[in-house]
Amino acid sequence: MKNIKVVAFDADDTLFINETYFAETEEKFCSLMSDYLSNQGISKELFRIEIENLKLYGYGIKGYILSMIEAAMSISNNTLPVEMIEKIIQYGKELLEKPIVLLDGVEETLKALHGNYKLVVATKGDLLDQRRKLHNSGLGRYFHHIEVMSDKQEIDYTDLIKRLEIQPSEFFMIGNSLKSDVLPVLAIGGHAVHIPFHTTWAHEKIDHKVEHENFKTYNQIIDVLKQFQY
Repeated sequence: MKNIKVVAFDADDTLFINETYFAETEEKFCSLMSDYLSNQGISKELFRIEIENLKLYGYGIKGYILSMIEAAMSISNNTLPVEMIEKIIQYGKELLEKPIVLLDGVEETLKALHGNYKLVVATKGDLLDQRRKLHNSGLGRYFHHIEVMSDKQEIDYTDLIKRLEIQPSEFFMIGNSLKSDVLPVLAIGGHAVHIPFHTTWAHEKIDHKVEHENFKTYNQIIDVLKQFQY
């Protein structure tokens, strides 16, 4: 760990709650569309359209709103009343206005590392929304750099590391997604820690165990400080 220069944090469900709000919104969407299809069928169609639209909209709430509207039109065979479309838009706006709830130990962890390492946010999502959440969370003062990435593939992390003017071995990533926050970082020679969140979007799940000398899993983010001998 003595070579680490940059400690990067995912934002959603690593620093503050996010997926819980999406799950609540999906429940309301399923209830709204319940006359057309079962909840399972509605969720399946919404997920299919979300994944199909990632290449167009990227990650984030605004793309999710558009995907809900498209899914509703598909499920209703284009017979959805305008009032229901207005309701879906309302759900999206409510999602954008959800309170920022920090996860346990986040601020203590940032305080301990701040000043000893260059701290950055490396997250996916909508730029405006992510910057809003970081500002409203009060955590912005801890970070040297905020990177809102269109995706989290190896090339995206490689580009970030180049901009930070460090080597992959000097980069340490902390996040709740094995697929996005861990595997690509390990693949390019960095270090990664997984902090599981109680719910994970299906797109972020993997079906194998991760074993690597540069990888650890902790139950709480504050446990990461063990890596730095705090």
